[in-house]
Formats: sequence, structure tokens, C-alpha cells
Amino acid sequence: MRNVEELASIAVDCGLHVHRELGPGLLESVYEAVLAHCLEERGLAVQRQLSIPISFRGLQLREGFKADIVIEGALIIEIKSVEALLPVHGKQLLTYLRLANMSLGLLMNFGGATFKQGLKRVVNDHRNFASSRLRVHHNPQTS
Repeated sequence: MRNVEELASIAVDCGLHVHRELGPGLLESVYEAVLAHCLEERGLAVQRQLSIPISFRGLQLREGFKADIVIEGALIIEIKSVEALLPVHGKQLLTYLRLANMSLGLLMNFGGATFKQGLKRVVNDHRNFASSRLRVHHNPQTS
């Protein structure tokens, strides 16, 4: 099994190719399907619209949320197709990571002029990460 950083690197490469080849303006579901196909072509195990259960004060919800793409059970990709990412998008992915007990997620917006503008790493207590200015850290002591 590949480590999460290798998975993220492959995912970013695939996302870049999808954005270059298709351009902005399509529905999120289209980018999701095409990106998943690209990742599978690279030999990765990909799940789309994966239901993640959550529990809250004894209440068990089988479908707390649906992750757009989960790679190898270790990396969540949240896909957007909007003109610009908003701070709430990173917070949403951080919540998903916390609830799924995963350390790293990628927010990919295919709606912008460039892929780089729409790419954000979101980290949840992740220690072994590549150099990036795009991080959201979760500190359990401040939550």
C-alpha cells in the first residue's frame, strides 16, 4: 500500500491533467467521474460518493456525509466546480477528515482558470507531509 503523500501526489497529477484536458465549467459530477477514472488507470483503489458514518451523543448515522472520492481508504478528495474556493470549503473537508479519522485531504476546484488556484491541502494532525503553504491544521486541544 502506498503512503498518503504518494497518493496525494498521484491525485494532484491526475487533477492537473483533468483540468488541462477538460477546462473549467462542467458539473462536479463530471470531474469526479473523470478524476476517478484517471486514478484507477494509475492502479489506485477508488471509491466515489462513499458514505461515512458518524455518531453523535449515542445517535448513529450510517450516512453522516458522502465523500466525493476516497483513495485507498486513506485520502479524501473533495471536488468543487466554482469560480473561487471559499474558507468554508476547507473547513468542510477538515470536518470530513476528522469524522473519517483520516489525516490528509485534497480540495480540488475545477472551476477556476488554473488548477493551482483551486488546489488546497487540508491536514488533520498529519505529521509527515510534503512542503506546502496550503494547510489547515486541526488541534484537538482548541476544538
